[in-house]
Amino acid sequence: MRASRLLSLVLLLQDRGRLTAQQLAEELDVSVRTVYRDIEALGAAGVPVYAELGANGGYQLVDGYRTRLTGLTPQEAGAILLAGVPEAAAELGLGAVLTTAELKLRASLPARLARHVDEIRDRFHLDAAGWFRETETHPHLTALAGAVWNRRRARMRYRRHRAPHEVDRLIDPLGIVLKAGVWYFVARVDGSARTYRVATILDLTVLDETFERPEGFDLATTWAEWAVDFERRLHRGVATVRFSPAGLERIPYLMTRAMARDVSSGLGSPDPDGWTTITLPIESVRHAHAEFLRLGADVEVLEPAELRDMMRGSAAAMTRLYG
Repeated sequence: MRASRLLSLVLLLQDRGRLTAQQLAEELDVSVRTVYRDIEALGAAGVPVYAELGANGGYQLVDGYRTRLTGLTPQEAGAILLAGVPEAAAELGLGAVLTTAELKLRASLPARLARHVDEIRDRFHLDAAGWFRETETHPHLTALAGAVWNRRRARMRYRRHRAPHEVDRLIDPLGIVLKAGVWYFVARVDGSARTYRVATILDLTVLDETFERPEGFDLATTWAEWAVDFERRLHRGVATVRFSPAGLERIPYLMTRAMARDVSSGLGSPDPDGWTTITLPIESVRHAHAEFLRLGADVEVLEPAELRDMMRGSAAAMTRLYG
């Protein structure tokens, strides 16, 4: 651990020039006293690091010194895939590993390319989290990631909607997916791959027993197939509705992806009033009622009758409320 930290300290000074002990402590997540000891250890090992006194002082390397100890460990090499989403790497317990990997990469680059990396970072940023949602807590995410990486079997207790609401499972964790700010994982249970939401885990115990990953398993393909099937199972009913021109324009921003996709692929000719009638998949009458209310007077539900009655009742209630 200390050897890795000493290398990170050298790489920080090599990459950023002069840094104070406080800045180094914050970057390495250690105390200032630990930085002092590490600086002494580097000097004793022959690394030409020296202190510049004064208000703008700090530690720096002798001009021209560059370390060549920039080889990546297997864990650091894997963490590079998360370089665009550092928050996700931190949640997986790989924040410090990713920082060290990035420092090693920068140290191996010529100065011109290192400046180009900085320019790209200044111009492009990926924010994977979804809008308007409280951040979920994932106390078991780091342990789950370790089980995936080390092919360790695990025993979990999780929460689901249908009874019984708390279920125990023996799982082979195969992969983790971050979708619009929400963590999911794919695991083999009783010989088949299943998908769960990480936030539903109530308790997780990683076992010493290992498992063999299924031959030919591909996480991206498995996830894509599950997502399509999930949408199909989620939308078990249909509704026939009329949209105004303004309503059609608002659909991509207010409706689910499956509903918006069916609107774009099934549009017919508008009627004389400019409204368009289309049949859409819905999750349930209650869910569709809430979805269509968001469009106000730019949508009219024709069928099913139960949904139309619910829309009529809501409209009447709002009329009474607002006069």
